[in-house]
Amino acid sequence: MSEFFIRRPIFAIVISILTVLLGLIVLFGIPVSQYPDITPPMVQINAMYSGANAVNVEQAVSTPIEQQVNGVEDMLYMRSINAGDGTANIQVSFNVGTDLDKANMLTQNKVSQANPFLPPEVLNMGVTVKKSLTFPLLLVSLYSPNNSYDKDFLVNYAYINAVDDLKRTEGVGDVSILGGTQYGMRFWLKPEKLAAYNLTIQEVMAAVKSQNAIQPGGTFGGEPSAPGTQYTYAAQLQSRLVTEEQFGDIFIKSDANGALVRLKDVARIELGSENYLSSSRLNGNPSALIAIYQIPGSNGLAVAEAVREKMAKLQESFPADMDIAYPLDTTLAVQAGIDEIFHTLLEALVLVILVVFLFLQNWRATLIPLLTVPVSLIGTFIFFPMLGFSVNVLSL
Repeated sequence: MSEFFIRRPIFAIVISILTVLLGLIVLFGIPVSQYPDITPPMVQINAMYSGANAVNVEQAVSTPIEQQVNGVEDMLYMRSINAGDGTANIQVSFNVGTDLDKANMLTQNKVSQANPFLPPEVLNMGVTVKKSLTFPLLLVSLYSPNNSYDKDFLVNYAYINAVDDLKRTEGVGDVSILGGTQYGMRFWLKPEKLAAYNLTIQEVMAAVKSQNAIQPGGTFGGEPSAPGTQYTYAAQLQSRLVTEEQFGDIFIKSDANGALVRLKDVARIELGSENYLSSSRLNGNPSALIAIYQIPGSNGLAVAEAVREKMAKLQESFPADMDIAYPLDTTLAVQAGIDEIFHTLLEALVLVILVVFLFLQNWRATLIPLLTVPVSLIGTFIFFPMLGFSVNVLSL
């Protein structure tokens, strides 16, 4: 067979070209993952009951939701984590192979059935149901090299300017901020002041809610209007409160002497974080840590590259003394493996060329079995009688 191809080099070259083309076509059809998913798909349910402890959350939030979700189609098991900051996290695991979109929809339907049994405060904050991707593909750190910005500024900058854009990136399943929360107006109530004015926490909360609400004002001159009315004006009432001073002026009650008691009289007011349970740092400096999760089945390398391009574009509008870093990139190991494969193939190709040349002692002849050896030949055995050893040449 070797002599046949040596005497007909054009025929051998044509076959080699066709083989290479076929290999390239097959290459693009190779799946991204070699092995199927073995981890049960998971859906997470998150809720917030502000001011409640872990027991309150378990009894008022997690239990009603669990009672409705339990037994949802293809469910394996579920567990709930109730924290002292009022947060509830319920993780629902499904059978391996279950369509995650379907599982998410079924879980959402079950959770909606629990809404009538949940406290109004929880419903106002919202109960979220989303597909869970247990480990992030990338961690992007937003930080200030010279400490010009604190953690709250960095976290909120990430929420406002980065999260939505990243969620729209192809292949990204979810984006979350670790180690910080959005801005929140904090009221640090003084117990001795509440006692002096005979106030309860419920009265303070009711006053804040009633005076920090948007009320529709209607219109002037709307139909049916008096003859000759030509214009209609929308009434502009007070919008939501924004500054610490505005919140401080909230009226709570009047004391025995008729003097007005305001929120600033019984509390310290400051603009801070919604909670202070966690924070993130990069090399000792405050940072906002953005976790990027990929959609199951997507190409992790392509998703990571798209995220880097998106962050590079966002970086163009960063304020001075703000930068990004990638403290975690799970695609580095994958890329290193791919690079190693290419290096191994190249080394194998060079060795095969040298072995075939030693056997044939002719570069022209070496070029023609090489094109036919190194792609379709498997386990060819070459014997060198003068050198006293043999070589087993494996196909590439």
